[in-house]
Amino acid sequence: TGKTKIRLPSGSKKIVDSNCRAVVGLVAGGGRQDKPMLKAGRAFHKYRVKRNNWPIVRGVARNPVEHPHGGGNHQHIGHASTVRQDAPAGKKVGLIGARRTGRHRGRVQAKDE
Repeated sequence: TGKTKIRLPSGSKKIVDSNCRAVVGLVAGGGRQDKPMLKAGRAFHKYRVKRNNWPIVRGVARNPVEHPHGGGNHQHIGHASTVRQDAPAGKKVGLIGARRTGRHRGRVQAKDE
């Protein structure tokens, strides 16, 4: 007849064409990122095998030769954190081409339809 009856993981049965090809089921390892890492050591071993981008040091905690926010006797940026969109590559840190800054006050009212 050219029809095949399959039972899905939900328990429902479905009739499909026998010429169809598909993989039925769930992707393995789903929800792996939902569990918190809890320890710095787990993050260390996670990023050790990936690439050297951990730990992430804040710009204000660096030296002025390493970051535009670095240096000074206190950890503060020292100037506005907004940067123009056409700034050179070494300057583009902070809020790049920001249309607005600060807290977003008020709510957007949903339209009733």
